[in-house]
Amino acid sequence: MSEGLDTDKSLGGNLWRFRPVDERQTELISQRYNLPYLVAQIISSRGIPVDSVLSFIDPKLQTLMPDPYCLKDMKIAAQRLAKAISTSEKIGIIGDYDVDGATSTSVLRKFLEANGIIPSVHIPEREEGYGPSRQAFDEFKVQGINLVVTVDCGTTAFDVFDYAVSEGFEVIVLDHHEAEVMLPKVCAVVNPKRLDEQNDYDYLKYMAAVGVVFMTIVAINRELRQTGFYQTHTEPKLMDMLDLVALGTVCDVVPLLGLNRAFVRQGLKVMSLRRNIGLKALIDSSGISEAPEAFHLGYVLGPRINACGRVGEAALGNRLLCSHNEQEAALLAAKLNDFNAQRKEIEGYVLLKAIEMLESQPQEYPIAFVAGHDWHQGVIGIVAGKLKERYNLPSFVMSVEADEVKGSARSIPGVDLGALVMAAKEKGLLTKGGGHTMAAGFSLEESKLEDFRRFAGEYVRDRLGDEDITPIIELDGQLDLAGATVSLADKLALLEPYGAGNSEPRLLLRRVRINKPSIVGSGHIRCFLGGDNGGSLKAMAFRIADTELGKTLLNPSGSLFDVVGILRKDNWQGRNSVQFMIEDAKRI
Repeated sequence: MSEGLDTDKSLGGNLWRFRPVDERQTELISQRYNLPYLVAQIISSRGIPVDSVLSFIDPKLQTLMPDPYCLKDMKIAAQRLAKAISTSEKIGIIGDYDVDGATSTSVLRKFLEANGIIPSVHIPEREEGYGPSRQAFDEFKVQGINLVVTVDCGTTAFDVFDYAVSEGFEVIVLDHHEAEVMLPKVCAVVNPKRLDEQNDYDYLKYMAAVGVVFMTIVAINRELRQTGFYQTHTEPKLMDMLDLVALGTVCDVVPLLGLNRAFVRQGLKVMSLRRNIGLKALIDSSGISEAPEAFHLGYVLGPRINACGRVGEAALGNRLLCSHNEQEAALLAAKLNDFNAQRKEIEGYVLLKAIEMLESQPQEYPIAFVAGHDWHQGVIGIVAGKLKERYNLPSFVMSVEADEVKGSARSIPGVDLGALVMAAKEKGLLTKGGGHTMAAGFSLEESKLEDFRRFAGEYVRDRLGDEDITPIIELDGQLDLAGATVSLADKLALLEPYGAGNSEPRLLLRRVRINKPSIVGSGHIRCFLGGDNGGSLKAMAFRIADTELGKTLLNPSGSLFDVVGILRKDNWQGRNSVQFMIEDAKRI
């Protein structure tokens, strides 16, 4: 398959590589499930075993979600919360200010409200810091609350929980972040990443916190049913909350494999029914006119909820998602739109300053490492992601505050940021920190900035070396122009939802001509791809008009090109056709 692919960089500065494929397995998948060879090839290259293909293309909760009690402490947590509901106890919830935190908080809150409990919710502002705090527990104490659930946080909050327990609180942790050997001494810690977890469902480790919360309410619901609670109360419809589970799962960029695929596939169906008043208002205010897809969750709805935690009021996301009033929901959705516009403006300023710093002097290590005194901490994670994309290097962006430095990092394959941050904490370079393989957050003293830069630089260099790292585009298959049909696009749709761990297939079209190129919108290029044997395929390339790739496409000079991109259906204004989204090209 890879015949003819050379080692020359593309016009976009990338190398192209086909994903490795087991041809025998591909043939077997194609025959057993009656799939086009290309679709079977993509499934095979994603490492999906033959016997698991059906659950991949048609993921169902009833087959993929195990008994919630397979997770340690789940039974303790479910029975304690069921008891609290049955006896009408006051319950507090501590969440996080990102989308996973907002959706996790909302799912638990809506479940409790449906069972007659109005919980008190604490979403920390960024100035307060990530996770549970003494301030939150002090507020709960004044309200007479002694049972608190933390969602999307808490696994390593040892000091705060020691304080809470000493004040008489019972605490239940529902989280998915990396755990240490020791766990907090609280009532229950439900986290599929506990180091002592030995369950038979590896894909549970991929869950976002909102997935852990959903499994928890399934367990609580079962306890309430078994104790006869629903003989006098109306049982809530848990499936109606899957729209929030899908939103949090996509936006936390966890792999869309196993149970996560079922969460998102079913959640998108629920979202299209527009039953959640807050989500409906956010969808309408965002200008989404079709049934939402995973793309809309990650790139349209999610950023708006994130914006209130970055530059606005952190609790607004939870308020919107739990709203029961259409007028209130419309006002909150409008606020989130305003915050998102502010976020974009602030982000642009910080990104420009960061690029100026990095490009004004030679860099000693294969990392992008920048810090600024006037940088809004709410956008440093986004800026770190953009620097990683621009330079293809692990990127660390820090906001220097009066009392400490707060940072966010994004990585590339080969560098585990979670491990890096944990190692830096052990060396005393960071005061706080945690995260995943590809993303992390941390805090440190300003006096330790240079020491941390050296540590991070040497850590990355040991793993990547000093040579320039050329980004690689992994190709999922090769497509003839004549094969780019609506029928194929329909079959490719079986692989949705796309996201982390299951990227949208990138296909190679060979020896095509660029016909009728023109600039449309804000730097987008529209053209038609033509082949030697006739045929024409509409194509688009977004935001590239001022790049080398864009300039070449606009002036093709009759050359032939190999083109890489994504085949999608084009239903605009009732059309039933396909178009090719160009991501890269090489002149032959």
